[in-house]
Amino acid sequence: MNYERRGAPAIRGSFTVPGDKSISHRALLFSSLARGKSEIRGLSTGGDVKSTMSCLSQLGVKIDHAGDVVKVFGEGKFSYSKPDSMLDAGNSGTTLRLLTGILAGQKFESTVTGDETLCRRPMQRIVEPLSEMGAKIVASDNMTAPLKIFPSPGLRGIRYELPLPSAQVKSSLLLAGMFADGETTVVEPVESRDHTERMLKLKKVKSPSGFEITVSSDLVIEPAEYDVAGDISSAAFFLAAGAILPNSSVTARGITLNPTRTGFLDVLVMMGAKVQIENIREAAGEPIGDVTVMHSELNGVEIGGSMIPRLIDELPVIGVMAAYAKGETIVRDADDLRRKESDRIVAIVDNLEAMGADVQEMDDGFIVNGTGRLHGAEIDSYKDHRVAMAFAVAGLAAEGATVIRNAEWAQISFPEFFDILDKLAVRN
Repeated sequence: MNYERRGAPAIRGSFTVPGDKSISHRALLFSSLARGKSEIRGLSTGGDVKSTMSCLSQLGVKIDHAGDVVKVFGEGKFSYSKPDSMLDAGNSGTTLRLLTGILAGQKFESTVTGDETLCRRPMQRIVEPLSEMGAKIVASDNMTAPLKIFPSPGLRGIRYELPLPSAQVKSSLLLAGMFADGETTVVEPVESRDHTERMLKLKKVKSPSGFEITVSSDLVIEPAEYDVAGDISSAAFFLAAGAILPNSSVTARGITLNPTRTGFLDVLVMMGAKVQIENIREAAGEPIGDVTVMHSELNGVEIGGSMIPRLIDELPVIGVMAAYAKGETIVRDADDLRRKESDRIVAIVDNLEAMGADVQEMDDGFIVNGTGRLHGAEIDSYKDHRVAMAFAVAGLAAEGATVIRNAEWAQISFPEFFDILDKLAVRN
């Protein structure tokens, strides 16, 4: 599907976004390991979360839909059944990595795979530490999916220091630790998103090595009711448009304000955008609120270090914002962008260049010298949902028409994206 977007004079209004994708995955997985009925409200409507539901169904977990409520009937952490065929994680790295951690502790053989894009993403980062715990996992020659997981005599707890912060790797090891003898401690150099720790009520300790999270086989997950907050990573596209376009004001209602996820809001403030946060409350152990962004002149900033894990998914649209900021924006320490659904550094740089931006690629990021204008162009989504949505925002602000090829990949996380964008855009 190609999506054509012409520039708009402004973007205005309030909106809600689907439930947070990261929280939705975990609510489904944790409910499946509990003993009893859990209810989830506000579950993400994206294709990635549907992949998690499909895999759990193949593993014998009963899941029912009743209106806006998803009911999961868990029977304990050893209740999964051997699947009849390979488990397909689709495009979802979260599904593949977290589920592999659980399957490493099961007593049957299984294989987890994904689509062409996912099967190019590196899995060595979970295979090596899980193998150190005693898991028996065979990956492809390139250390990618499919991952074949064999029953092991028993997992053992380890202490593992993550070379790079990664919520997916951290969560995979913590889930495997629920099936291991002794304690499993994961140490991350800087904080990544902490939904797993919050939802499982795991204690986090600051140490000289970083942040330590420990789990043991004694952990019992209780059935729960989850109200999933709106996805801040999805809201970011519209909030960015509000900052870029003159005379604009947009409000995202009920999005997560988890401190490990609000790096994008910090960057908006650093760049000089007008940001208001109101109606702060709590849902499923997560702070949520309503965020309004109004247009203001933006300035270039430098982003790197410990900020990167807090806004890794928002960097494509930050690249678009940088094109409209005064001065230079530098993004560094973000080499993990090269291992996402696409090489996002290449995607950002190539597409910004196509639209007339002054942009430079670096090994671990990019530099944008803001010119305050872009022109319409034909854009490649790189089969990456966040690239497709980021450059739809660019098209909203650019002169002329922008065509995004393979725009349907936005459905991976946000099927409603284009409808909401068209609704908020002020007509010429």
